[in-house]
Amino acid sequence: MAVEHFDVLIVGAGLSGVGGACHLQNHCPGKTYAVLEMREAMGGTWDLFRYPGIRSDSDMFTLGFNFRPWTQAKAIADGPSIRQYVQDTARENGVDQHIRYEHKVVHASWSSIDARWTLDVERGRSKERVRLTCGFLYMCPGYYDYAGGYTPDFPGIGDFKGRVVHPQKWTPDVEYKGKKVVVIGSGATAITLVPEMAKDAAHVTMLQRTPSYVASLPERDWLANALRKVLPDKVAYFFARWKNVLRTMFFYWVARAHPNVMKGLLRAGQKEVLGKDFDYTHFRPPYQPWDQRLCLVPDGDLFKSLRSGKSEIVTDHIERFTARGIQLKSGRELEADLIVTATGLKLLLLGGMTATVDGHHVDPPKTMSYRGMMVSDVPNLSFAVGYTNASWTLKCDLVAEYTCRLINYMDANGYRQCTPRRTDPTLKEEPIIDFSSGYVQRSIDQFPRQGNKVPWKLHQNYVKDLFNLRYGSLDDGVLEFAREVPAGAVGSAAR
Repeated sequence: MAVEHFDVLIVGAGLSGVGGACHLQNHCPGKTYAVLEMREAMGGTWDLFRYPGIRSDSDMFTLGFNFRPWTQAKAIADGPSIRQYVQDTARENGVDQHIRYEHKVVHASWSSIDARWTLDVERGRSKERVRLTCGFLYMCPGYYDYAGGYTPDFPGIGDFKGRVVHPQKWTPDVEYKGKKVVVIGSGATAITLVPEMAKDAAHVTMLQRTPSYVASLPERDWLANALRKVLPDKVAYFFARWKNVLRTMFFYWVARAHPNVMKGLLRAGQKEVLGKDFDYTHFRPPYQPWDQRLCLVPDGDLFKSLRSGKSEIVTDHIERFTARGIQLKSGRELEADLIVTATGLKLLLLGGMTATVDGHHVDPPKTMSYRGMMVSDVPNLSFAVGYTNASWTLKCDLVAEYTCRLINYMDANGYRQCTPRRTDPTLKEEPIIDFSSGYVQRSIDQFPRQGNKVPWKLHQNYVKDLFNLRYGSLDDGVLEFAREVPAGAVGSAAR
């Protein structure tokens, strides 16, 4: 089998993968690389999801790349606009010429003797096996399973005479115009679907078991749009980006330090649209703000839809599905022609890829995350995962920059291998994500752990990470660098 070699292989052609490739070209010119994408198109999340109203729940001045300004008027952008932004970025930087579609990485093996990764890849619909090698592996496949979302085993679901669809599997033939729709869920997907579908449906009911905290955010950023009229795009983008970073950090601090104040602010925003007679128990979760991700609605579109009567929220438990809809434990039956199960995602580590290091299987739950971007005892591999309390791309930009710094540092000092080593006996383990959300709790035991102190502690703070990842020392006593083959290394990946 012929084996093609690259300096760097990037897995995933979504926001983080395209951004990572752009950073690599800029900071590591001359490095050979390819981007491996298992699907037929770039864009990741923003190409996969096609349900009505799909949009970001972060502003584009922070979800956009730090090197390419977002210049559209809307700060809260729709999915097609974000997909176009990713595609334009790839094309303008020539990254699109390096993407290999329908390449699914199933296994990666590291050889310390060869100082390289060997990737076993399934190519095309026939799943032809090919092999690629690289000196550094940068994983950007996202964090959830693209094959399908999470749907509970609802009793009687087969009895329902209408259609049931999960938003992750939405197709153009899903009809809802003039129909009665029930959307099950209370997260970002549900609150996006409800006001959009209510425009054409006969009626939409959002059925939730547990309420979420929901905040309204202006769809357009007046300051950013004003700055663009008098400043160059990059300068205006810089100020708008930092304004939004600091605003998000401030409100996150308020939510965690003074939760009752945050609850009051959220309630005030809701009452401004819904009025005093609305039943606000539908927006009173049993947990504190930011124990789960805060849901954002542009210009209060969900609240406006509820006020108009085109949609409603029902907080209850499902007894079973019936031929006509859903029977609730309260005794009420919700009639429906279409039921949308916006019930969450399935988390998937590193796109489902398995890995070995010098012949030894890597068991992710027994490893620890270094700086939220590398894994203990796994050489020459980094991964991009964004923030839970801020825009995804903020962290991914920093991880890409750090990865490039690391590659250049190794080249400058003649190192062939760098490996995070956990040598501190006082280090304590913690879950890598401290979230009570169902999609996290269902899968968290499959992921690496984090430590209780730096550099093993995962910061959910952009400013801290900015200084640590962009300017912090690479040779910190935890990263182990090697010029020679480490003692005890056996075998070869090129077999």
